[in-house]
Amino acid sequence: MHQRVALTTTPREAAAQSLYLPIAARKLGIAPGEITAVRITRRSIDARSRRIRVNLELEVSTDPAGFAPAATQLTYPDVHGKPPVLVVGAGPAGLFAALRLVELGCRPIIIERGREVKTRRKDIARLLRRHALDPDSNYGFGEGGAGAFSDGKLYTRSHKRGDARRILTILHHHGAAAEILFEAQPHIGSNKLPGVIQNIRGSILAAGGEIHFETPLTEFIISAGKIQGVRTRGGGTFKAAATIMATGHSARDIYHRLHRSGIAITPKAFAMGVRLEHPQTLIDRIQYHGQPRGVYLPPATYRLVTQVDGRGVYSFCMCPGGFIIPAATRPGEVVVNGMSFAKRNSPFANAGVVVEIRLADLPGLDAAPELAGLHYQAGLEREAFRQGGRQGQTAPAQRLTDFVAGRYSSDLPPSSYLPGVASSPLHDWLPAPITTRLQQGFRVFGRHLKGFLSREAVLLAVESRTSSPVRIPRRPDTLEHPQIQGFYPCGEGAGYAGGIVSSAIDGERCAEKAAAAVNRT
Repeated sequence: MHQRVALTTTPREAAAQSLYLPIAARKLGIAPGEITAVRITRRSIDARSRRIRVNLELEVSTDPAGFAPAATQLTYPDVHGKPPVLVVGAGPAGLFAALRLVELGCRPIIIERGREVKTRRKDIARLLRRHALDPDSNYGFGEGGAGAFSDGKLYTRSHKRGDARRILTILHHHGAAAEILFEAQPHIGSNKLPGVIQNIRGSILAAGGEIHFETPLTEFIISAGKIQGVRTRGGGTFKAAATIMATGHSARDIYHRLHRSGIAITPKAFAMGVRLEHPQTLIDRIQYHGQPRGVYLPPATYRLVTQVDGRGVYSFCMCPGGFIIPAATRPGEVVVNGMSFAKRNSPFANAGVVVEIRLADLPGLDAAPELAGLHYQAGLEREAFRQGGRQGQTAPAQRLTDFVAGRYSSDLPPSSYLPGVASSPLHDWLPAPITTRLQQGFRVFGRHLKGFLSREAVLLAVESRTSSPVRIPRRPDTLEHPQIQGFYPCGEGAGYAGGIVSSAIDGERCAEKAAAAVNRT
């Protein structure tokens, strides 16, 4: 017999099966010796009071054989010689689109402007140590997309759009730890996710798909309202009856190319702000009510949101035990983001804190509304470069308390940001709608979390790549662009996702529509 049981335990009890199994047995009214197998189906931490507890959901078996063997491992059919579908971009949307195409009997052909993930790691190392930014291989571009080296968080609110559990299962099949299947906030880690990505690539290639790195798109081939394929740098041509466009939110050249070609794009709301960093010990003290974290609790997290003057101000991509990273994709700009390794053992905690930007906030909206958000982002990124002293990826920074008070920071606390920081009056040069709302938002957060407004905390600018300021429209029924048959805008770059899991879900949805169309012809 298999039974499910929910427990509330101490962190120590939750850490060892030998401790939580007797609790489960007692609650089920059976002897511990009757249990033949147990597995965790969900785990979360409740730190709302000083009496910190861990919530466990378990599946318990008393059958002599325990649980039946796990379902057959995922297999992918041979698609050599099957109808091709072109996938532009090898981020989560593109990779999961390709896997789903294989399952549906189509042969994916992926083109990616950046390099494969192992070589990409070397390019990122040069960026961190020498400020040497490669426009095609960086934290934003390359195999795995922006998520490959920026934390690997897997929680999503997109459950209505698709099966998030399926995405986690596929990631586990390709090497992610089993914990992602039951943790309330699953996380792979920037040091572990590249290996998972390599395994996904292996599945695609073994099935007969193709992946072409260092192959940026330069031209769409369109005839009679149908996409025929694309041309790439160096004169390459790739032909297919369907093209899934999964280029990510930082591929600004794609938006400009679409606009110049007369292919409709639309502006959308987005968010911009700063990256906030505290000592992790401070966040632990705040969230764990002054108690030492010890060995049984993970580095503490936070999620903050408020409204200021009718605009959302909220934390984004919180990285406990993490690092701030340079996320620019072109020389002459500074962009910051966050990441953490699987163990989350850095002495710092960071999060993006951003302000909602609506179309009415954008200058130049009347002249070029489709690109106004892109210009707004890029302008602040160039200003951040100037404020950093025009020294490669040096980021402008300010103590949190000084920013809120509107004064210059004569010195700065330590930071995890390896390229270095330079003191800058962020409150003076960030646009007033961002500055004033951030200042008020931080005051609100400080009232909620005692100690949050600390001189030990530092702000780095600019956090500008939280989402795309452009949407590439698509039909709700076929997911094709309304002007172009066989053209499927997809993922974060098209404005339909925001993270690894939601992007993967959207990639699968587009693949299903593309495969159905291709298999009908």
